[in-house]
Amino acid sequence: MARDDHSGGTSSQPRRWWPWVRRGLTLAFFVAVAVLLWRFGSAVEWSEVWRTARAHPPQTLLLAALLAVASHALVASYDLIGRHVTGHDLSVARTWSVAWVSYAFNLNLGALVGGAGFRWRLYSRSGLDAGVIAQVYGLSVVTNWLAYVVLLGATLVWAPIDLPPDWQIGRQALTAIGAVLPLLAVAYLLACGFARRRRWQWREHTFALPSGRVATVQLVLSSINWLVISAVIHTLLGGKIDYTLVLGATLLAAVAGALTHVPAGLGVLEAVFVALLGSQMPQSAILAALLTYRGLYYIGPLLLALVTYTITEVRLRRADAEPAGAPG
Repeated sequence: MARDDHSGGTSSQPRRWWPWVRRGLTLAFFVAVAVLLWRFGSAVEWSEVWRTARAHPPQTLLLAALLAVASHALVASYDLIGRHVTGHDLSVARTWSVAWVSYAFNLNLGALVGGAGFRWRLYSRSGLDAGVIAQVYGLSVVTNWLAYVVLLGATLVWAPIDLPPDWQIGRQALTAIGAVLPLLAVAYLLACGFARRRRWQWREHTFALPSGRVATVQLVLSSINWLVISAVIHTLLGGKIDYTLVLGATLLAAVAGALTHVPAGLGVLEAVFVALLGSQMPQSAILAALLTYRGLYYIGPLLLALVTYTITEVRLRRADAEPAGAPG
């Protein structure tokens, strides 16, 4: 009997402090979100964003906004690939909603809080376990960068941008990098299509390699998305710079933002575009277009995501409270 009492006491011990740990982690998560939102908001010249946006013709703003919506919808669909591969039972609408909210926060607050943190919270609150969430997120990340290496490689080989002299990298080096990058995507497609081992076990979680057909879908969706993102900026630039140059600048700015870990790439996006395309049109026009792009692609979706996330949290809390209040 003493043995049973001892084992019961040790097994119940974690249950006493685990709710407090969860509350502490949740509080830390929301504090981090609040701090990052404050930093982002204080760094944005809101009056300048509004002024430059109003300077664009209405039809230009409408087209750019529609393209931005299309891009967000495409990125949110990446998690549907994870839903297909893992076979989790959340609805398509619920999965898409979680992915879109996470992407909007990811753009503005960074991948750790936005891409990973919000997915973890919303998916775990919806009943998915850690292994499934990790695989869904991993597939989303792979999808995003899969076409990136192909498009950047093609751009560097066939439509290279004239880099500023102080970047100290030659045309031959760029061409070599461009030739190698697509091989990463080819290796992934071949692995998905022909690898014999399809599953890996880590602790109690199983991770599956998608099929070749799914990998092809990943490549197609990602390609369309990067092309659409570049089209948003190209539209706001009035079509005055060749689209392939805008595409190249967009791709280089994306990797620069990822490497610097600056939330929303504040300053990084602008610096790359001015450095690469400043000879094509006045810097003031480029900066005005990018400010409007931030408003349409970053700030607007973030505000909508805040509302969506708040509503989702309220509904989840009500759902959690219902069993406790229900008659036994």
